[in-house]
Formats: sequence, structure tokens, C-alpha cells
Amino acid sequence: MRLLFFVALTFGAAVYPIFNAPSADTSSAGADASPSPRQGAELLKTDIMGVFAHPDDETGIAATLANYSLGKGKIVANVYCTRGEGGGNMVGTQWGASLGILREAELRDCLGRLGVRYCYFLDQEDFFYTESVAATLQKWGKDETLRRLVRLVRALRPEVIVTMNPAPTPGQHGHHQAAAVLATEAFAAAADPARFPELVSKEGLSIWQVRKLYYSGGGHGTVATIAVTDPLPGGKTPAQVAGEGLTNHRSQAFGNYANSPWLRRSQAFTLVKTVVPFAEAETDLLRGLPVAEANAKPLSAPGPRQSDSPVVLEFVPRLAIANYRQWTKAQRIEHVATELPADVPVVAGEANDIKLEVRNRGSEPVAGDIQLNAAEGWQLKEGVMKYRVAPGKMEALHVKLAAPVLTLADAELTATAQIGTASLKAFARAHPVPHAKVPRVKSPPSLDGSDTSWAGIPVNYISPTNLAQGQVKDASDSSARFRLAHDRKVLFIDVEVNDDMIVTNIAPDDIRGHWRSDSVEICIDPVGGAENTMGCFKVGIFPFDTTGVVRAARDADANQGPIEESAPTMRLVSRRTLTGYRIQAAIPFREIGVSFAKTRRLGFNLIVYDGDKADAAVGENINKSRIAWSPRPGVQGRPEDWGRIDLE
Repeated sequence: MRLLFFVALTFGAAVYPIFNAPSADTSSAGADASPSPRQGAELLKTDIMGVFAHPDDETGIAATLANYSLGKGKIVANVYCTRGEGGGNMVGTQWGASLGILREAELRDCLGRLGVRYCYFLDQEDFFYTESVAATLQKWGKDETLRRLVRLVRALRPEVIVTMNPAPTPGQHGHHQAAAVLATEAFAAAADPARFPELVSKEGLSIWQVRKLYYSGGGHGTVATIAVTDPLPGGKTPAQVAGEGLTNHRSQAFGNYANSPWLRRSQAFTLVKTVVPFAEAETDLLRGLPVAEANAKPLSAPGPRQSDSPVVLEFVPRLAIANYRQWTKAQRIEHVATELPADVPVVAGEANDIKLEVRNRGSEPVAGDIQLNAAEGWQLKEGVMKYRVAPGKMEALHVKLAAPVLTLADAELTATAQIGTASLKAFARAHPVPHAKVPRVKSPPSLDGSDTSWAGIPVNYISPTNLAQGQVKDASDSSARFRLAHDRKVLFIDVEVNDDMIVTNIAPDDIRGHWRSDSVEICIDPVGGAENTMGCFKVGIFPFDTTGVVRAARDADANQGPIEESAPTMRLVSRRTLTGYRIQAAIPFREIGVSFAKTRRLGFNLIVYDGDKADAAVGENINKSRIAWSPRPGVQGRPEDWGRIDLE
């Protein structure tokens, strides 16, 4: 007989539930032959701890978790920063905190099938999609969130922690990055008596040195490859069990995961920190374990990837990449750091200031020339720049680069310097974003779905090839053109969308999550290149709800919700056309948080979402593709990569 026990431990102000499913011994040997039950600290002793941002983030390693828990009898505990209440809901009307209740229930059903014994939450908010780890940790409170995680590490004493990759690659959720940052820092913090000493003095815990830390996915250095197709007791493979478990995440549309072929692929993990020697390759996350506490001393990674040259030459990338590079150095994990190029957004058609740093780590001054080269059609103000840097100092040079007006294709920018007999090279990926001028009109254009009062206003185009996500068949499937104007007080927007199958599956009481259906998203950044969307104005517009009425809601900014509440003076009109639909909007500058007298340049993007599912259920997520004026994966959460508009 199997019994299911739910125990709750209260740690501070939060309650952390324990998922525990021990088996009772009903053999004829009797009670005397049964081993003594584990209790206290030994009950909590864990082999593998997974650290994630949201329920369902265990998807990529679910088969590995099942392999260790069900196949090898190891104790696995998962920790989640949030309950996923900011996601979508494919199976009901729950939203916000109520959705978090549903997602937790789904998660526990999933983990029960995977054999994951314990499940804990750090009780942080899943506030919205962002690509900014800095904004995420600021909103959560990094120190407090790390303290909660360290408490769990010291209580459960895991041998191994597995987490996500913190690299800020395009499309990587900032919450995912944050979970990995916290797990990485917890490796050292949990073993440091100076960090969170109250957990020892007031809660009776002891410091604990985790033995190994892995990022999911292959990379540099030691990579563990875990096979997931060998049968478990009972005959099913870890991949099959993972598929069955993941189908429980139905609110996230995982209902059909059971037979996903990619679940059968071997799963890779990169060894980041360890107390056992690094190896060329591994087939077991627990290789070299156990290790006695007295011998559990973190080892330095072999061969840090750093140039021996006394002079370092590098372009300064966008802020998220610069912060990531600095953090990996501070954590001493450069050996596994994702090699992100110096990605630099540049405004097409104008001179952009790109910073190039020359750092002298030697004991003698250095001086010379730097040769600059850009792609054909791109213009450099100077092809050669001089530098002179004193020992231990850094000089910042400002490179002026202009991208062609009509391009959205990335181009490489290189800088070359000769230092003695050594040749140094720096690379940047210049990423052009579009630019438009917004004419001032004496009289506001009409918002009646017609074209009359918009005549003469410049047109901007979004082609089917401007893909941010998914696939588009042709221009009739999904494309758009739009016009912008202002009268010093209001921004006027006219959008004509070509869509050969308009879907209206969003109910009047469900105006949120515009990505689920046909919609248009307007993104406005008062700064013009902000690192996150906290200060932006982002609104998703459904051209028609199920009753045929245009509706909209702000999303992923600091004032979310239906515009009746979040932008009450915004006006909207939507009309069907022969080739799709047309949306016209008037957004007062005060709703955006700017004044014409003080702000002339704004960040701007327009994203068109297309579904094309004629029989879509009400509320169903049918997102098939996203095209944008400034396209890139995850661009909706990264204002740096939005276009720029100038108010005339």
C-alpha cells in the first residue's frame, strides 16, 4: 500500500510544502525487519536539487530527473522561484494568483509522476515576460530571494544542483536567467558562514557545500550526457515517464507532450562548479560522489579563457551582455560562460556612437592605431583611430557607425590593433533597428476606420520576412503597414493588417494575453533604448472579441490590465477590410509618460500576432507567428532592440 503524506514546514513568513511519497513495508518480515525511518535532517537529505523560475521549467530535464529518482532511487527536490501566475491559461479562466494555484496543482501531479520527492517555492511574483535579469532581481529582491534559496540548500543538503543557463541570449526569459543566477550564487553562499548567519543561529541549520553545480544544456568544459531511453523498473523509459508527467501542465498547452520525440534525446549538462576534479566528459551527474565534508572544497576551473596579452581590446555590448560578462568573472565561471558577441543595437540611417575600450593590463604605456572595418554599405566616420593608454588604465574610444537606411540585417564590425608582434581583434555584431519620423498634424486624423484624413502621412511596412517568431506563408497570411502622427499631445496610430483568416476567440471578460490570438501590440519606450519594459507603455489590441468589439489591455509594463483601467483616455477603432483588418488608435502622451516639450525621440515597435485556427476554442492560445517592425526573438521584452521614432 502506498501512502501520500503532505507536510508543511514554516520558514519565516512563508510556508514551503513538502511533497513526500514514502512506501510502507507490508512484507511478511514484520516491523522488526524494517529499517528505522529517516527523520530530522536525514529525512530531508537530497541528492539532486533543481532550481527553476516557473512550473514547467523542468521540462528540458524531466527525463533526467525521472532517471535518477525512479531508476536509481535518488532523492530529488525541485525549487521554483514563482508559481507561474503570470503565464497563460489554456484550460480555464483563472488568472494571476488564482492561476498560480492551478499551476502548482499541475506541477505537483507532474513531479509525482517523475518521482521528484520534494517541491518548494521561493514565493516570488511571476510578474510578466521580461528579458531583464536585473529588473527581475530588483523586483523580487535579490538578497531576500537568495536567502530563501540558501535556507533550502542548507536544509536539504543536495549533492548536486541543476539549473538553467543564465546567459542573456535573445528570447531567454529574465526569470529563467534570475533562477540560474540565484542557484549559482547559492553554491558558494550556502557554504559561507558569513552569509545569512541567522539561518544557523536562529533556525538551527548548518552551512552546506553543494558538491556540483550544472547548467542544463551542453557548453564549454565538462559536459555530462545522460541517456534517457534505458528502461526503468516497470518497463517504461525515463523519456516516456517524462512525457506522461509533463502532460499535467495542461494550462500551458502541454497536453500532447506524452509522445514528443525530442524527449528521447540524451540530455546534456555543463559542469559549472565542483568539489570533485573536472573531467573531459561525464555520463553521471553524481560522478565522484559522495565526498566527505572535510574534503568538499570548490576547485578552480581548468584553463580560464582569457587572453595573455597585456592589452585588451573590446566593444562595449548592450547592458545585459556587459552585466553578464562582469558577473561570470565575479563568479569565476568564465570557463562555461556563453560566448555572446558584443551585440550593439544601431539606428538605421544615422550615425551611432559605439564604444570601443582599450584596457592596458601591463606595466608599460601602450599606443598605436586601431583599424576599423564594417560591412559593405555601412559607413564609418573614421577608418583608423589612435589610442594611448597608461599602465593599469582604460581608454574609451567612440566609433561612429551608420547602417544603411533599408536594412535589418546584422553586420560585423571589427577593430584590429597591432601590439608589438601580436595582433588584437575585437568584434561587434551591429544590429540595425528601424527609424521613422512622426509628422505633426494640425488637426487630429479621424478614428473611423477610413483613410481620408491619413492621406499624405508616411507609411511604414512590416513584411512577412520580418519574423520575430513562427512562420508566415506570404503577405496575405500576415503583413502590415502603419502610419504615425501627433499633435503635440497625442500619438495617432493607423495599422492595416493583411490576414487571410481572422480569428475571434477571446471573450469580453478575458481581455489579456494578446499573444493567444490575432492581435497587434504597440510598444513605446519613453527612453529610446531602455534595458527593460518597466517604464514602457505596451498595449495588446484584439481587433475583435467574440462579440465583435475591439478590446485592448496593457501588458508587461508597470501598469498592466484592460485599457479601461490602465489607459482610460486611449481611444480605439477596428474595422474589417477586404484583406484583413484595420486598427486606429489615439494614445495621449500623458498615458505614455512623456511630454512633447521634453521628449522628441521614443523607442517604438509594432508587433502583429497571427493565429489562423478557424475552429479555435474560446480563450485557446493559437499563436502561430509574430512579425514586427523591428523583429527579433523575444523583442517584445527588450526595448533596446525596438525601433526609434522622432516627433517632428
